[in-house]
Amino acid sequence: MTRLDVPIIETDRLILRGPKEQDFEAFAAFGASERAKWVGGPYPRHRAWGGFLNLFGHWALRGYGWWMLEDKSGGTVAGRVGIAMHDGWDEPELGWHLFGGFEGKGLAFEAAKAARQHAARHQGLDGVISYVNPENTRSVKLAERLDATYERDTELLGGLACVYRHPKVAS
Repeated sequence: MTRLDVPIIETDRLILRGPKEQDFEAFAAFGASERAKWVGGPYPRHRAWGGFLNLFGHWALRGYGWWMLEDKSGGTVAGRVGIAMHDGWDEPELGWHLFGGFEGKGLAFEAAKAARQHAARHQGLDGVISYVNPENTRSVKLAERLDATYERDTELLGGLACVYRHPKVAS
């Protein structure tokens, strides 16, 4: 059996690590919730399974991908953050999703900043973008808090998305 070599990153409150099969229940619950509306949800469990496998596939195919966020205080899966480059996308994107009960604590900022720094310094992905639905005001604010700047509008997954450009960190 092949195992992926996903780097582990620790922040003050989180462990960013590769996905584990036991993470699926939290992932599926997110996908079935209204919180998933910004990523094509809510969607059924079988579609969540495909999305979960995508986490592994990015690391295997591209050498970068999504980390699961493990809350250090309780070992609970708090969400995911990472770099995705799906078929038809312009370039790699830094994305984030917090699972229910973990929003509003600065965890997405902490995780996205750590993932962005790692991607720039170790994976050659510096100055990445984030696709953000303009109605997703929390993600717009987070992109701006990360010092990403609005670059342009584009169509993504059949809807409008704003492209935010992250600053280069590996000078």
